[in-house]
Amino acid sequence: MAEELMDFDEAVRRYDPVIGLEVHVELGTATKMFDAAPVAFGGEPNSRVTPTSVGLPGSLPVVNKKGVEYAIRIGLALGCQISEHSRFARKNYFYPDLAKDFQTSQSDEPIAFDGALEIELEDGTFFTVPIERAHMEEDAGKNTHVGGADGRIEGADYSLVDYNRAGVPLIEIVSRPIEGTGARAPQIAATYVRTLRDIFRALGVSEARMERGNVRADVNVSLRESSDAPLGTRTETKNVNTFRSIEQHVRYEIQRQAAILAAGGAVLQETRHGQADGTTRPGRVKSDADDYRYFPEPDLVPVAPSREWVEQIRAALPEMPAAKRRRLKGEWGLADEEMRDVVNAGALDLIEATALAGCSGQAARKWWMGELARAAKDREIALEELPVTPGQVAQLQALVDEGRLTDKLARQVLEGVLDGEGDPQQVVEARGLEVVSDDSALLAAVDEALAANPDVADKIRGGKVQAAGAIVGAVMKATRGQADAKRVRELVMERVGA
Repeated sequence: MAEELMDFDEAVRRYDPVIGLEVHVELGTATKMFDAAPVAFGGEPNSRVTPTSVGLPGSLPVVNKKGVEYAIRIGLALGCQISEHSRFARKNYFYPDLAKDFQTSQSDEPIAFDGALEIELEDGTFFTVPIERAHMEEDAGKNTHVGGADGRIEGADYSLVDYNRAGVPLIEIVSRPIEGTGARAPQIAATYVRTLRDIFRALGVSEARMERGNVRADVNVSLRESSDAPLGTRTETKNVNTFRSIEQHVRYEIQRQAAILAAGGAVLQETRHGQADGTTRPGRVKSDADDYRYFPEPDLVPVAPSREWVEQIRAALPEMPAAKRRRLKGEWGLADEEMRDVVNAGALDLIEATALAGCSGQAARKWWMGELARAAKDREIALEELPVTPGQVAQLQALVDEGRLTDKLARQVLEGVLDGEGDPQQVVEARGLEVVSDDSALLAAVDEALAANPDVADKIRGGKVQAAGAIVGAVMKATRGQADAKRVRELVMERVGA
């Protein structure tokens, strides 16, 4: 049964939305957070586990130092303070994908706290998201629901559990209530998660592939009557892993909760399940922290990173994505809108890599935002999944810059590269696409075209130099487009004495 919704514009006019996000990122360590089982995507179910992964009696956890280092990197990048003393806790709850009946996490003593992240919205304005904490924990396993539509639990006949993911290192970044968003709440939520995804990649702590669940967000939404009123009752839509879905679910919850409040009802504090159509459906009544009966993990010692180590990590941090965008925008001479288009297309790193391979930033942008963007759209894949490397694109542009290819020929060469025919030079040689630069060969073609079109030659001699275009076109056709049109025109004018 469809739920009552209020028009979105009416909802944000009558109520003040407050959002909050809990973003989980799987770390790209070689092994799990507390045992030596390997971390890798896929694999046969339950093939990447140890007794510790599934909490068998007698097994003991050991903290992954690289996981702690990655946590500190993330905390520093988000402007957080790094705790001199943090500890793990047991978060107790039952669910089939949690074999131990508790999750090893951090409660009142997280590794990082009190940060903020400035995000840039599509219109170029900025918004600061306050961050409460970033803490370490382990991932749970994965349930597969069999018999339900699209693998969902609704209507499923039974469920299977794969513990390969159980114990994979996670960092959970918890925002404070994000106020003052108004109608921009959906966009701010999605942009915040996208900005975090870019930071994770820049830090090298995760592949951050949302389609694999490397990054996912729990999205909290509540409404209140005005900005100075107490916070309203929130709902939490769990495990959202696309930017579009984040926007849709925030928008839907604002409309749904507004309709409830306007009718005099009360919003139920609960978890919600996001649906493919952008709606949300009830999950379970939301637990508060007390319900999880947190207590210190007795099998793990506190984490106490030295100040020297923290400062070493800080000094080694790479350039952050926002700073990189500002720098590259200036180096490449792009307008604000052009840079936003590059970022939104996911082409920034590809263009930068192409420029580092010896191509100008403008030329690299032309290829990735033009021919290659069209190729990706036609193949229905992401730009980064195209079978062409930044180095090959740079090689292609070098052939153009050297005058060995025209833009038209270069597009044909690119087609060959995308079809797996080799590097640009190999495609040029195999297809015979190099520009004809031998004047003797060009003169022969010019003479043939002039002899076949004596009336055009007379027009050129009579001062109608624009008529030379017909001769140039004939030569280009005769050379299969491999002649330099500018040089052909010069030879035509020389031949007719104009």
